[in-house]
Amino acid sequence: MEALPYIQRFHGKTIVVKVGGHAMVDKDILKTVIQDIVLLHYVGLRVVVVHGGGPEITEKMIAMGKEPKFVGGLRVTDTDTLEIAQMVLVGKINSNIVSLIAKQGAKAIGLAGNDANLLHAKKTGIKKVIVDNKEEEVDLGFVGDVTSVNPDILNILLDNGYIPVISPIGVDSRCSELNINADTAAGEIAIALKAYKFVNLSDIDGIMNGDRTETYHRLTVAESRRLIEEGVIVGGMIPKLDACLKCIESGVEYAHIVNGNKDHNLLIELFTDDGVGTMIKRDDADISGE
Repeated sequence: MEALPYIQRFHGKTIVVKVGGHAMVDKDILKTVIQDIVLLHYVGLRVVVVHGGGPEITEKMIAMGKEPKFVGGLRVTDTDTLEIAQMVLVGKINSNIVSLIAKQGAKAIGLAGNDANLLHAKKTGIKKVIVDNKEEEVDLGFVGDVTSVNPDILNILLDNGYIPVISPIGVDSRCSELNINADTAAGEIAIALKAYKFVNLSDIDGIMNGDRTETYHRLTVAESRRLIEEGVIVGGMIPKLDACLKCIESGVEYAHIVNGNKDHNLLIELFTDDGVGTMIKRDDADISGE
C-alpha cells in the first residue's frame, strides 16, 4: 500500500533507466533489474532503457588479443576498439536485454544511435587528464559528445507499448559511428523525452559523504554542486552526477543514482517513502512530489 500513491502519481509518465556497472556482467543481477523494469512498464510507466557495457568491452578486447588503453581513467577508442564496442554493445548486450524483456512478457525494441537518427554526436575534442600527478592532453579517438537527440522513434515505440533499449553509439554529420559515455547518452535522452524521472543504476549506493560511511538520500542541485566543489565527489561519480544535474536543469523533474546490484533496489527507490539511493531535485522543488 505504501507504493500505491507513487504508482498513481507516476502512471503514464516517462522514465529513463540507465543500466550499467556489474549488472552488465552478472546474469542474475541483470535478470532482476529487467524484472523490475518490466514491472514499471506494466504499472503504467513509459520506460526507456539505456545500457553501458565497459567491462564487457574490456573483456572482449582481451579475449581477442587487443590490450585496452586508458589514460587518466578514460578509454581511448581506436578503430579496432570501436568495432569491438559496437559488437559488444549492439550485437550482444542490447539483444540480450531485449530477449530478457521478452521472456518477462513485455515487448522491447533494440536501437543504436544511427537508428532513425536517434543520437547525433561530434568527436570529443582533446581532453586534459591527470596522469602521475601531471596534466596531459589526450585524443580519445572515436569518442563522441551528444549534440542532439531525435526522440520521434522513441515516442512512437512508447505510444505503442514497447520498451526501447538503446546502445550508446552515436553518429556524426558524416554518419560515422562514435562511442558515447552511457551516463551522458541516457541523460540527453531523458531531456529530449521530457522525462519525469532519470534513474542511473550503478555499482554504488548513491552519493556518499567524504569518508563513504553515509548516503545522501535527498540532494538539491545547489547541494550537489557544492559537494563537487568541495571534492567530496570525485572520479567516475562526476559524469554520473553531471548527467543528473543537467537533466534537472533541463526540465526532468527528478534524477536518481541507485545501486543496481541489490535485488529490487529500483522499485524500492521509486515506490517507498525512504528510498535506498540518492534522489536529486530542483532547489525549489516540493519534495512531496517525488
